[in-house]
Amino acid sequence: MFDKSQKSTTTDLGKTNRIVEGTMIKGDIISKADFRLDGELIGNFTSQGKIVIGPAGSVTGDINCTNADIEGNFEGKIEVSELLNVKSKATIKGEVIVNKLSVEPGAEFTATCTMKNAVKPLAKKNEQQQAG
Repeated sequence: MFDKSQKSTTTDLGKTNRIVEGTMIKGDIISKADFRLDGELIGNFTSQGKIVIGPAGSVTGDINCTNADIEGNFEGKIEVSELLNVKSKATIKGEVIVNKLSVEPGAEFTATCTMKNAVKPLAKKNEQQQAG
């Protein structure tokens, strides 16, 4: 009646994991899907999707993801392969590596920032100037 040999190997990325306010997690989170954090994470977060840190949310640790919206607090190193959107009430402290960055007025952004797409063309331009 039920064929156990048919297993789904794909993850439904249309769904979002959620950690609610008042919840604290100590440890690492790895997710293929999008993630909304309104609680507190002390540890690292890795996702192939998007992380949203809500206004009451906070992360102390490293984040590696495709997209991120931050409204709460973040301290550590964040690497975003596409767009990091920092909302007006956000606090960011640490190291930021992004492809694209949007920071709303009012956000506290105390971090070193490296733009992925700007590094290679700048290096090539410097090499051309030194050669010529």
